[in-house]
Amino acid sequence: MKTFGLSLWGDENFLIKEDTIHINHASQPSLLEITQAIREKGYKGPLLLRFPHLIHKQIHQLFHSFEQAKKSFHYEGAFRAVFPLKVNQFPHFVSALVKEAKAYQYGLEAGSKAELLIALSHTPLGAPITVNGFKDEEMISLCFIGTQMGHNITVTIEGIDELQTIINVHQEFNQHTQHPLSPKIGMRIRLHSGGIGIWAKSGGYGSKFGLTSTELLEAYDRLDRANLLEQLWMIHFHIGSQMSDIAPLKKALREAGNIYAELKKRGAHSLGAINIGGGLAVEYSQHEGEQQRLYSLQEFANDVVFLMQEIAQSKGVPQPDIFTESGRYIAASHAVLIAPVLELFSQEYTHAGLRLKEQNPPLVQELYDLYTSLSKKHAREYLHDALDHFESLLTLFDLGYIDLEDRSNTEILVHLIIKKAIFLLRDEEHNELQRLQEQIQEKYLINFSLFQSLPDFWGLMQHFPIMPLHKLSQKPTNPATLWDITCDSDGEIPFQAKRPLYLHHIDVSKEEYFIGFFLTGAYQEVLGMKHNLFTHPTEASITFNEAGEYLIESLIESQSLLDVLDDLEYDTKQIQASLTHLIQHIPHATQGEKKRLLEKLHLYLSENSYLKTIQAIQEES
Repeated sequence: MKTFGLSLWGDENFLIKEDTIHINHASQPSLLEITQAIREKGYKGPLLLRFPHLIHKQIHQLFHSFEQAKKSFHYEGAFRAVFPLKVNQFPHFVSALVKEAKAYQYGLEAGSKAELLIALSHTPLGAPITVNGFKDEEMISLCFIGTQMGHNITVTIEGIDELQTIINVHQEFNQHTQHPLSPKIGMRIRLHSGGIGIWAKSGGYGSKFGLTSTELLEAYDRLDRANLLEQLWMIHFHIGSQMSDIAPLKKALREAGNIYAELKKRGAHSLGAINIGGGLAVEYSQHEGEQQRLYSLQEFANDVVFLMQEIAQSKGVPQPDIFTESGRYIAASHAVLIAPVLELFSQEYTHAGLRLKEQNPPLVQELYDLYTSLSKKHAREYLHDALDHFESLLTLFDLGYIDLEDRSNTEILVHLIIKKAIFLLRDEEHNELQRLQEQIQEKYLINFSLFQSLPDFWGLMQHFPIMPLHKLSQKPTNPATLWDITCDSDGEIPFQAKRPLYLHHIDVSKEEYFIGFFLTGAYQEVLGMKHNLFTHPTEASITFNEAGEYLIESLIESQSLLDVLDDLEYDTKQIQASLTHLIQHIPHATQGEKKRLLEKLHLYLSENSYLKTIQAIQEES
């Protein structure tokens, strides 16, 4: 059975039964069963499945790990957390997040005015809201309005000018009241400590956000002069997303902890929290030795709590509350993208595709003899002979000595020989065989847009766990390259010998074959682009009732063609009118023919951009 590295990235969220992958929860339904149930409702193309119970699981694990660490070290401060909305602002995710997080007083973080509106309208009163990023007077005013609503808001200062705006807005909102009410204030510090990996630039003196030590002292003095020092509540830092190693965080914690202690000693008596930002990594790797997170969640929590306690005790200051903003860890696992295979582009290389003649060129005939007599004993020898013949025959074609049919037979036979030799020698470790796999890789055309659904692969080469939903009792033998349906050569996930993906050989004209892309719940949806005007796939939330049965809820179909054009501010009514006019004036067409064309046109305009499988077309016909 092929597990596709499930034990590395799966976190026991899924399990394999017989030949399909199942959700490891409640009645343990298979992803194939759920996919087929949705398709039977008429929804075609790629699907994005959300699993709210996995959001709850991640939140629980995060809070439980820090509570365990606090108990182990007798830590006196509280643990609090917020979810950064930039990771996933889609409404069905946010609604599920708020519902699952209610018992933990888990809040939201906003980095823009629109995100702040989401936070103000979705966060329960009392749960924390942190506001980061560059802010203008209007955004800061919204924070003051939210505070007056009863929200627990902390506004993070990113620069000195921003602090002055906060002071001005405070004076405006409180000039006519005897009971001033302002949000808490945080100060983001620009640490000397750097990050690690792709996002290392989030830390260090060259980072985009944060106050230097000089600016920190200036901000302190301004708050003191404005009688707002009692609002200073939080120190904030962030050294980057997807931290593979915990060592840079430990260095940053020491630096931030000492800054916290120095400010407390200076007179910032209300200062009581350190926000360590995000960065808690998710394990995406499917292959042993390629792990991206080199620490456990409990180790992460223990190190944070221990270091904060150590610094507070050595400096003689109260132990601060600890805040985190780990969004990727919370969101990634909750979503699975599922897309059907439309075509295998190497299927023409079959024995049935040969066009052998009564008299073939000698080298072509030799290739055929090598293929039919190939055995494990002579596999490597015959393989070398076939590769030599391949080069010779291509040269003969260029010189005009063999024709196109001979060249076609050459390509097919060499492909079949390589494939057969690799199969016969599959139990042997051999570098040459690995190189040859790249020559015979199957190209799987998948009904999705990589730019829309996996933008981090295109932009950052971030790999995601990939596996078929079924046939898992059969060993996959095809080295696989995945092509999306955009007309862009970057729309592919190529086969890599160091991180190989093998899939099954299938006949898509007879059966459907679904590919699952896992851990796609963080960033992918909000960063996805409408390249070629492919839009967000059809989505559904999979919940479970008290009996453990799964329910398909919140089904949202992918946008229709007209909806996509409307988003781009095309006049869709004019487009429809123009197309209708052109059909109505087709020369020599009868009224019945025009009516049928119009009916088909209106049907197609209501469909989404994704392609329909052969099975779907057959069902409709």
